[in-house]
Amino acid sequence: MAAARREPPALSDFPLQSFEKLRYSDTDRLGHVNNAVFSTMLETGRVDFLLAGETALNAPGSVFVIARLELDYLAEVTWPGNVDIGTGVLSVGRSSMTLRQALFQHGRCVADATTVLVQMNEETRRPQPLTDAAVTRLNGLTVPQA
Repeated sequence: MAAARREPPALSDFPLQSFEKLRYSDTDRLGHVNNAVFSTMLETGRVDFLLAGETALNAPGSVFVIARLELDYLAEVTWPGNVDIGTGVLSVGRSSMTLRQALFQHGRCVADATTVLVQMNEETRRPQPLTDAAVTRLNGLTVPQA
C-alpha cells in the first residue's frame, strides 16, 4: 500500500527560493514539460541551496551526493513560463541532511520532493560527518514537516 501524500506546501514555506525559466526543449510530445526535467529543476534548487551563504556547507575535501530522491508529481507544467523552486531542511543527521523541495508554476505546487544528501569524503568515498558550522546553518533553514 502506498503512503499517503502529504499536504502540498506553499512557496512561502521555504527559506530558499530559486526559479528556472522553461525552454521549449523541456516539453514532450504531450505538450507539457517532460517528467525528467522536474529532477533537473530540483537540482537547480539544491545547488542554489548548497552555495547560498558566505561559506560552503561541505567540509574541505568532501562533496554532497544524492542518496535518495522521492518525487511526487502533482500537476503538469506547461511551456512557456517559469517554475519557482522551494528548498528547505527537514532533518539533519551525522553526515546527511534531508531536504524538502517543491516546484511551483503560477503559484500552484506541481511537485513535492524529499531528497537525502550525504556528505562524502572525496578520497575515501565514505560518508563524512557534517561540521558543527554546517549543522548550525542547516538547522536555521528548516521547512515544515507537512
